Parts: sequence; structure tokens; C-alpha cells
Amino acid sequence: MLFLNEMDRLRTTLCGVDLQNPVLAASGTFGYGLEFLDVVDLNAIGGVVVKGLSREPIPGNPPPRLYETEGGMINSVGLQNIGVRAFVSEKLPALRGLKTAIFANVFGNSPADYAEVIRVLEDAQGVAGYELNVSCPNTKHGGIYFSSDPSLLSELVKLVRPIARRPLIVKLSPNVSRIEPLAQAAEQSGADAISLVNTFVSLAIDAHTRRPRVGAGFGGLSGPAIKPIALRLVYEACQAVRIPVIGLGGIRSGEDAAEFLVAGASAVQVGTVNFWDPGAPARIARELDRYLEQEKLDQVKQLVGTLKL
Repeated sequence: MLFLNEMDRLRTTLCGVDLQNPVLAASGTFGYGLEFLDVVDLNAIGGVVVKGLSREPIPGNPPPRLYETEGGMINSVGLQNIGVRAFVSEKLPALRGLKTAIFANVFGNSPADYAEVIRVLEDAQGVAGYELNVSCPNTKHGGIYFSSDPSLLSELVKLVRPIARRPLIVKLSPNVSRIEPLAQAAEQSGADAISLVNTFVSLAIDAHTRRPRVGAGFGGLSGPAIKPIALRLVYEACQAVRIPVIGLGGIRSGEDAAEFLVAGASAVQVGTVNFWDPGAPARIARELDRYLEQEKLDQVKQLVGTLKL
């Protein structure tokens, strides 16, 4: 059992939200959080970002949905979820009893979709903030991805900003030529923080069947293989904006988490590792605490942005 008073050096804040540690479970890798109650103390995690919520339920992509690669994993789940209204009525009541911060990941195929999901969540108690998954195609603009066009991203954030009274985090995609214009567009449009990276578009092929390894064809690559690229993108984003940056991409240990903090991130999210170690977020928080003790640091904030280039 993790006793919270043992790790005061990890306490921090994110967009005004108090966190007992800067390690959050990433969206899409930890269900709605409740699925893990029997295997991990959710109160030992800084926060849980629930799987993406849409206006209406989505069944997801055809199987197979996961494929293990060298040093990573390709997923093509297709944003399966029960819809925002079912989340509020069926999942959120139990989540309210936790001490850990609950963030709602929000997505849609038009700005109106995002706005409606947030309107529903605004009427509910128990959500600490929102994370906009902008790695979706804007069907009203010919399928251009919000995450690849600063003007579309700005339009989206400006629309939902007046609706959201809670902190607004924008989750950026790495599938762009430069991350800085997107990070700056999010900041200038009113985002309270950004998180990155989302998965890299990828393709795995079975040479015998000559077919893709996942049912939808293309998928998103995550896991240890992407960590060096994720670190670079997090560093570049931190240099481009003044709002907090949440880093993720291949984190498996407390030292991995420390690397993202050194690059400038104020907090981290843990994703793919949850598939083989559901207790990873709590374990990584403990390992990060031991790292701070070894480095003789009194507060985790002392580590943030200390990269020497």
C-alpha cells in the first residue's frame, strides 16, 4: 500500500488542480479507471485521463485491434466508448469517491461535437479538467485533421474555451512537420495546458497473408520505441509556450518520467505500459520519488526544465 504522506516531494499542481504526484494514467490505456480498482490503488496515482468520450456511443474498429511491435505496440481501437451521457450516469458517480484527479478526454469530428460533450460534462460533478484529443478529422472541412492545421485547432479551442469552466488541455499529435505552431495556436486560443505526444500513424504487414496486422489497416504506434522522438517534441513544445506541458510517449519507469520533466514537462502520462503492468502509474510514481531522493531534490518542480543543451 502506498501511503501518500511518504511522497510529499511529489506533490504538485497542474492548471490549478492539486495532484499528489505528477504521474497520470493516459487516455485509452486505462479504461474509465474503474476497471483497475482490484489491481491498483487509484488514489496512489496523480490523475486518470479516462478513455475518449464522444457525443454518441462508438463501437470502434474491427479486430484485431492491437499488434505488438519491436519496442512498442500498434493500436487501432477506433475510439470505442459508451458516449458522454452514459459516462456521466454510469461511471462518474464511482469516480467521484476517489482522491485522484479525473480528467475527461474529449473528441469529435466537428467543433460542435466537442462543444456538446463538454456541455454535458459541465453539468456533472467530479471532473477536474478536459483533454481535447485533436487527432481527429474535421468532417466539415474535408477531413483535415484538427491536429495538423493551426487555424482549425485555434477555431476549435476558441469555440470550447467559453464553455469549459474547468482547465482545458489540448493533446497534440506528433504527425506534423513542426510542433511549435500547433502548441502556440493552442496557447493563444485559450488552452490551459498541452499534452503530447499522441501515437504515430503506422502500418504493420503480415508478409504471408499480405494484409495489415490490424483490422482497420493503419494504427497508432506507441511504447518505448517512440520515447526519444517524444522527448524531442516535448522539449520543443516547452520552448515554444508558457503554459504547462504534459509529456508522454514510452514511459516505463520513474527515470523515464524524470527525463520528460527534465525536458520541461510539468507532469507525465503513462500509457502503453499499462497493458502489461496495470500497476505501472503507481509504481512509476514511487520510482520517481526514489529518484528525487537520490538526486537530493526536495520538490519535483525543481526538476522541471533543467535540461542542459
